[in-house]
Amino acid sequence: MREHLRTALELAASQIPVLPLRAGKVPFGNCRSCVRNGCGGRPNMKNAGPCACPGPCHAWAAATTDPDVINSAPWHHAWMRASAVAYHPGGAWLTVVDLDHADAITWARENLPATQTVPTTRGEHWIYLGPMQSANAVRPGMDIKSTMAYARWLGVGTGTMTALPDAVRALAVRKPPAARPAPRAITVPALAGGGECRHRTPAYLERGIAMAEQRITEARSAVHATVYRTFLAVLSTHGRCGCLTEAHMARLFTAAQAKGETIRHCNDAWVNARTALGM
Repeated sequence: MREHLRTALELAASQIPVLPLRAGKVPFGNCRSCVRNGCGGRPNMKNAGPCACPGPCHAWAAATTDPDVINSAPWHHAWMRASAVAYHPGGAWLTVVDLDHADAITWARENLPATQTVPTTRGEHWIYLGPMQSANAVRPGMDIKSTMAYARWLGVGTGTMTALPDAVRALAVRKPPAARPAPRAITVPALAGGGECRHRTPAYLERGIAMAEQRITEARSAVHATVYRTFLAVLSTHGRCGCLTEAHMARLFTAAQAKGETIRHCNDAWVNARTALGM
């Protein structure tokens, strides 16, 4: 829509990198290979930025302040079909604390410094001056959108913008799990020539795989992290004794793909879990 294009150009003139969103708050792909996230979906440090397309095509990495790019033919066509305007907060030196419901807003009012506030469909965006690492589900109903993320542009809002406080930065710091004794399976060498595990029964393994499938299936947020942690738990308990088979691995991959993970993401999570365990 022309109003979205006009808003995008105004934001770009203020050095706020913008991109168009289609229905469902999903970025447009700038080439055929990127339609329906064919290029790999949400970006990370390994695949963000320009690919084999004529221009950047990966969500936040496509955000720009260049009016020539915004007005170029592919982008102009996208703006005419856009349902919303998005921007890259980190690229504008901003951090957005996305509060999804009333309880999250109440917590923020009690624990975070007041700052510029923008109402959303379900809650509020609290906008601070300064970038940081983005993180999802830092608290119930609360995401942090800054570097390597995008947020919808919903207007200027009200209030005075405050410098990014340590209290917000601390939300993105993942606390290490409490130290626990390593499972006995970690210290047991693989059985020569295969065979039945002497310290874990088949029923124990079956129950473990079923619980892992359930954990992935029931994930409501942070699916990437849940899949990785689940793979790590399964491998730490069953990965060294020779019991784990490709059929078990396939069950876990199937559960992850049902939650929207690509086969590439599953492979990466599996390899990273094995590497973390020195396998």
